Amino acid sequence: MLTLLKNLECYCPDYSGKNDILIAGEKIYKLLPAGEIKETGLIESVIECDGLFAFPGLIDQHVHIIGGGGEQSFASRVPEIDISEILMAGVTTVVGLLGADGCTKRLESLYAKAKGLEAQGITTFIYTGSYSVPAVTFTNSIIRDLVLIDKVIGVGEIAISDHRSAHPELSELLRLASDTHLGGLLGGKAGVVHFHLGDGKSGLKQLLQIVERSDLPIEQFVPSHVNRNPALFIQSLEYLKDGGNIDLTAGETAGIAVQEAICKLLEGDFDLSKVTLSSDAGGSIPGGGVGRMQTLYDDLKACLCDEKLNKEAVIRLSTENVAKVLKLYPRKGALKEGSDADILITDKNYKVIKLFCLGSLKVDDGKVL
Repeated sequence: MLTLLKNLECYCPDYSGKNDILIAGEKIYKLLPAGEIKETGLIESVIECDGLFAFPGLIDQHVHIIGGGGEQSFASRVPEIDISEILMAGVTTVVGLLGADGCTKRLESLYAKAKGLEAQGITTFIYTGSYSVPAVTFTNSIIRDLVLIDKVIGVGEIAISDHRSAHPELSELLRLASDTHLGGLLGGKAGVVHFHLGDGKSGLKQLLQIVERSDLPIEQFVPSHVNRNPALFIQSLEYLKDGGNIDLTAGETAGIAVQEAICKLLEGDFDLSKVTLSSDAGGSIPGGGVGRMQTLYDDLKACLCDEKLNKEAVIRLSTENVAKVLKLYPRKGALKEGSDADILITDKNYKVIKLFCLGSLKVDDGKVL
């Protein structure tokens, strides 16, 4: 099917002015200045989008798609995330993961949920593992999981500096990271190690030791929740300065809010291309509550509305930057000819109006189809 979207102001993520986008099947076939794509009988659907913005569909690399384990025992176990919550947040690609509960929440269920969401039209991947070390796996081997299980692109979320972690020795983390790196190379995957950082005393210490004592590429590691408290955030800035990636968590209220964190990063002239934003949706929050995917979009929207912040840099946090970390770029994270037709369309106030996932319209007029 050929679909023509007309007169969109496009952030690809770089601003490219008013454009027309021609979708062919699951791909962006043409993206040209408005008026240059001529309507023909081959185009089955023409959608006028004058006055609307287009962005790449968002990528959320930290989602408990089957729900996290409960912080208050069995009755507080979190249910699975519904596709509508994902779509209304402008998200077209998710990476599912297990958290503290690798016992009643299983990798097999995670994989099945990912396949189910894929059948509903979005792109999905998963991490093998959970908080614990040694990592829980499908095949009793991180390397085999990465090579043989199609959706596995890394290991996570491995907990460090947290009372709920397995308190692994450095040698155990080095072996885990080495296996992940090799599995990624053999399987043609990103091979990332996605770390959960808690409020513990050691902060980023173990991750810094891994980078210092091994030959593993620093780009392989993604420490998440770095804005959960001021001390951890300051520590993460040094890691960022050394070339590492950091992942902010949306909806943070006890630590440093995303908008404030971005302002601090810009004030310090840090490289925002190494910074990503994820939701922790479906995760059980200590003390009560559940992470929501909508916080990802709410935080991005607040940043986009902040005149002090560069819109292109902001939208990259959950598009191009994540795609590059996960080695999905430019298939994902961009509006380019040949990229997947994952397109988020908003009004001037950044309300979600339409969402295309792999060329299929999933949200129209602000409602899930």
